[in-house]
Amino acid sequence: MVDQEQLAEEFEEHRTHLRSVAYRMLGSVAEADDAVQEAWLRLARTDVSDVVNLRGWLTTVVSRLSLDALRSRKARREESLDVHVPDPVVTRLDADPATAAERADEVTLAMLVVLDALNPRERMSFVLHDMFGVPFDTISEILETSPSNATQLASRARRRVRSAPPPVADVATQRRVLSAFTSAAERGDFEALVSVLDPDVTLRADAGPGGASTIIRGAAKVASQAAAFRRSGHEQVQIQVLVNGAVGLLSLRDGRPVSVFSPVIREGRIVEIYIVADPSRLTDIDLGELV
Repeated sequence: MVDQEQLAEEFEEHRTHLRSVAYRMLGSVAEADDAVQEAWLRLARTDVSDVVNLRGWLTTVVSRLSLDALRSRKARREESLDVHVPDPVVTRLDADPATAAERADEVTLAMLVVLDALNPRERMSFVLHDMFGVPFDTISEILETSPSNATQLASRARRRVRSAPPPVADVATQRRVLSAFTSAAERGDFEALVSVLDPDVTLRADAGPGGASTIIRGAAKVASQAAAFRRSGHEQVQIQVLVNGAVGLLSLRDGRPVSVFSPVIREGRIVEIYIVADPSRLTDIDLGELV
């Protein structure tokens, strides 16, 4: 048997990878952490002397746990997927270009919204293969299907995922467009707001169960909503941050997070906006790392 202290050290070496797998599978920070913790408990109860590839073994365990969670969620979910926005991962907006580049491959909220629309088997096949390079032979064992069927599942998911517009790679451009948007909103300049928005822009605001969640489409309607929001939110402090690797805003009131604003920017205009204002999902944001 492997010494438990040594096993814990080996597990910690893979924690970041496992959390990435679970988060991309689930779009929920809390559920991802639960899956990783359960993987550790299962590992601690297992004789791993015959495990040749610990990373692969743990990835399989986390994937199966995530698949079970997705299936359970699909059975009980009642809210509209159009409005639901996955949990944001908020980090410091670092001016160092090298650091920003390292974060550029983080999965965006726009991508997670598209993944949420997939069925659990499609999502798992795509995430494991396209994002983490897991072979279809392994994926088919987790799904209890054939490798060819796993390949087809990933292919169907891939076609859906292509519809998610990527943010621009240039962080400076993202900051410029976001600053233009917030400045216009502060001034109540409707025309300036419309000019920075794509004509077909979509805004999704998820305030959680019982909250005023909404979906708004069209530059004029989104601009009107933005101006009204800024007029009512004068007591809030906003700081630019990275939201899943893209430039966004964290709003604070009385030193507490009240919303996360994440735009998708393409060709110099905002094409999508995602807002998370669910208090229960903002409590884990580490302000000490951001302000």
